[in-house]
Amino acid sequence: MGLKFSKQSHGRAENVTLTHAHQQVINYLITNFFVRNLVSKKRRRLLVGGYDLDMSYITDRVLAMSFPAERMRAVYRNPLWQVKSVLDMRHQGHYKIYNLCIEEAYDPLHFYGRVETYPFDDNHVPPLQMVKQFCESVHTWLSRDPKNVAVVHCMAGKGRTGLMVCTYLVYIGLSAEEALQLYAQKRTTNNEGVSIPSQRRYVGYWDNSLVFPKGVGAGPPNVNLPHPCTRALRRIRLYDTVNTESIFFVISELQEIPNQPYRPSMEVTKGCCRQIKKGFQRNNSPRYYLSFDRGENVGESESEEPHVVVQMDTESPVLYQKTCLDYYFDKPLHVTGDVRVIFYQKMKGGRLFYACFNTAFIRKSLLQFSLRDLDKVASKGRSICGNAFCLELLFGPANAKSPLLPLSDDDLSD
Repeated sequence: MGLKFSKQSHGRAENVTLTHAHQQVINYLITNFFVRNLVSKKRRRLLVGGYDLDMSYITDRVLAMSFPAERMRAVYRNPLWQVKSVLDMRHQGHYKIYNLCIEEAYDPLHFYGRVETYPFDDNHVPPLQMVKQFCESVHTWLSRDPKNVAVVHCMAGKGRTGLMVCTYLVYIGLSAEEALQLYAQKRTTNNEGVSIPSQRRYVGYWDNSLVFPKGVGAGPPNVNLPHPCTRALRRIRLYDTVNTESIFFVISELQEIPNQPYRPSMEVTKGCCRQIKKGFQRNNSPRYYLSFDRGENVGESESEEPHVVVQMDTESPVLYQKTCLDYYFDKPLHVTGDVRVIFYQKMKGGRLFYACFNTAFIRKSLLQFSLRDLDKVASKGRSICGNAFCLELLFGPANAKSPLLPLSDDDLSD
């Protein structure tokens, strides 16, 4: 019994020693700024009270930062206790945290319960309704006391954070471009803030949804979010592709979950774009579409008369001068709201690039994306794109009641 007891005690002592040594290593790494500076790359850092944090003042009252982490993650992210110390030091009792992460969380009591979550996926976009709720919450908090500040973070504190901070800057009067430029200047040393094109696109969507009342001190803008709009996707085409004869794609939508702020991306369909062969023609592929466009500004009066826009489907010999990949939906695919189209080299793995858009902002039945309009284009993605590369998504009429009929050239002449 004695020997057994002695052996157990020795084992416990070793475990305690190892745990203590492990904690010492973590503490050393946390206090060593090198790792965190390496991870933060070109994001601006805040040096205050002996702390070096991945945190920036975008305005005097809006801050952006990376995730306030605990345990091992604190080695390369902002240590939570240091974030708390700095915020208590500078804005005690007057700060609120806005967490955009879906992949990680912490106890809100660390920050006295003043934490709100608006979660959406990394490198992705939020539903516009979430943007509205976020902006109204920040505005209410900041209006409550002139000393109040809002602290916004995702994981790295750049893309998602930048998107949401920029939407609030637009909410208080900046244009989308002004907001994106200000964030880039204040958050990064290389002037590259919100770099994902779809995230920048959604800042533009939000800008187009606001109407500011006239007069000094007239209050916050009116938010006119577009009604959900279903569009029929007829065709996907990639112009001027090289080094490939086929590209796979997956289309997904953000799906609303009752009583949950987070909207997961749910797959709608998948397929493969293949090379267009010379001489092949679809007899049932209309060359022209009638689209009913209510104007360029979202939120225009429903009583205004919609006007007809004739959209030509580019079926011409010029297609055969470049290699083009094509997928035609024999039965149109109906998509609604926030949509993402991802392209792959193979059906399982090898992502090339993707794009996100909202169907309510599609004009004239055609969406076109150049290489610079696509998200996360790595070397594999660039390797299949020629100099004139373009992704085209062709939709049916915006007005579901309108007939989808081919028109003759005579019908289009004056």
